Amino acid sequence: MRIAVLSDIHGNLHALDAVLADLRLQAPDLVVDLGDSLSGPLRPAETADRLAGLDPVAIRGNHERQMLTLGIDEMNASDSRTWPRLASRHRERLRALPATRSVADGAVLLCHGSPDDDLCYLMEEITADGTVVPAAPATVAARLGAAADHAVVLCGHTHLPRQLRLPDGGLVVNPGSVGLPAYRDDRPRPHVVETGSPHARYALVEQDGAGGWRARFRTIAYDWQRSAGEARAAGRPDWAHALATGRAPAA
Repeated sequence: MRIAVLSDIHGNLHALDAVLADLRLQAPDLVVDLGDSLSGPLRPAETADRLAGLDPVAIRGNHERQMLTLGIDEMNASDSRTWPRLASRHRERLRALPATRSVADGAVLLCHGSPDDDLCYLMEEITADGTVVPAAPATVAARLGAAADHAVVLCGHTHLPRQLRLPDGGLVVNPGSVGLPAYRDDRPRPHVVETGSPHARYALVEQDGAGGWRARFRTIAYDWQRSAGEARAAGRPDWAHALATGRAPAA
């Protein structure tokens, strides 16, 4: 069993197309999408149509939830720009997305942050000075609770590609972000997330002949200057910098 794991596309159509080209070479048995697929200053409607053609097993992220539950005046800058650009067919697809779901006969759980909180940094800690560091395996297991019984938990949200073995042997995988390699946030305290390069990222999670699971991370080149130019034209120089460099802009 080979599962291609996509997350945090954020409307970056050019990055998504590069990932899909690589997927055709990898020939996975299943494609899953962990949410935050459309929000941002890039191409949400076109990205939604591309994903509809792919028809992955998908869940919603915090940005889908926010767009579905908040008024336009309550949304952040990325969501408020995205929502009016979606057609009714796109919105209906978002409404149908669950917060979590399982695949591979229940062995693999999909969530965005954690199973109970789409804003949770499942595999990371944010220190008092705003540094993002890996969380201990026992901490991750505690955040998962009963969900730690799955053979594999797939999560997104932090945009950082990472895998971790839990104390009982379960595997937790974040594939990284297809479409946004760096950002700044102020929750729960100001911090920066950076992958350090502008590549698109996804993961392949595979079951071996003995029934165990392993992850391989894919780092894909694409025309990120084109995406950065679209972000700049949309009035988001912060996104343009992140897309072109893989680094968050100076505060």
